[in-house]
Amino acid sequence: MCKWAADYIAAKIRAHREERPFVLGLPTGSSPIGVYRELVRQNRAGELSFANVVSFNMDEYLGLPREHEQSYWTFMHENFFDHLTDMKSENINILNGMTDDPEGECARYEEKIASYGGIDLFLGGIGVDGHIAFNEPYTSLTSRTGVRDLTTDTRIVNSRFFGGDPEAVPAQALSVGVGTVTDAREVLILINGHNKARALAATVEGGVSQKWTCSALQLHPNAIIACDEAACGELLVDTYRYFLDIERKERL
Repeated sequence: MCKWAADYIAAKIRAHREERPFVLGLPTGSSPIGVYRELVRQNRAGELSFANVVSFNMDEYLGLPREHEQSYWTFMHENFFDHLTDMKSENINILNGMTDDPEGECARYEEKIASYGGIDLFLGGIGVDGHIAFNEPYTSLTSRTGVRDLTTDTRIVNSRFFGGDPEAVPAQALSVGVGTVTDAREVLILINGHNKARALAATVEGGVSQKWTCSALQLHPNAIIACDEAACGELLVDTYRYFLDIERKERL
């Protein structure tokens, strides 16, 4: 799954012929680590350049210094940016979790994305409840970058990174909105594991609803889901066979 996604992103970067940079939206979490490793491998092998790539990360914990071991700034540098040979530091954009003006920081983030002409490809993952970035269930599907209150479930899930203590997980985060993600020219979502099967079914087969913010992908003209076998466990058999049939035809 990660190799396929990395190859797809790399092909899009290589094919970009415009003078303006290729603008890439990026997530944190366990799902994209394999993608980052493969992109780094291609970069260090001289197969892929990031010299003309600008990145915007999805989110950051509010009130967590970037030097904190669980900040998303640290995660992205340790797992991706520090290993690239030609990614310019000035082209890396991550929300400032220590800002004194959270709303202003979010507004500036949206403005900066717009200044580059929007995001070309947004890579992402989803939570077990179908949330994209920190857009928890019932977040507006047209939402923009802003402050998000994290649910108890999200803090419990993320507590594995904070010594198992949900109270140690920040209660708020800065996050791009569902609308920010779906404004991208392409959206590539990674979904793996049986614990994400219900969310994948809601994304593909369910109605478009704020309960499942991932369902907004149904309205996007260029949305791709890369998933593994285990994540398909809740899909209808006919749905599963339909997409397998399409995949086989694309390989021919």
